[in-house]
Amino acid sequence: MTLKFHSEAKIEFFETAEYYEEQVVGLGDDFIDEVEKVLDVIEQYPMLGTKITADERRFLVSRFPYGIIYSVKEDLITIFAVMDLRRKPGYWKSRT
Repeated sequence: MTLKFHSEAKIEFFETAEYYEEQVVGLGDDFIDEVEKVLDVIEQYPMLGTKITADERRFLVSRFPYGIIYSVKEDLITIFAVMDLRRKPGYWKSRT
């Protein structure tokens, strides 16, 4: 499977890591590690995430209030959002 980030999802990922790093040194790296663990699971078991729309799924990130929103089509996994779960649900739908 090939994993691809939507450009806005990639920005969310890096901005969130920077935010956490500014709060506590090392916390940004911890966030990156936890997201990478989720991405590894999604690559191995793409249908494991909770189905939230007809085509999209969500997988929660451990230790952080974030979820990875993605879709699976053939051999491509597209990450649409690294979503702050406290943010307005569905803000990412225009990216699909």
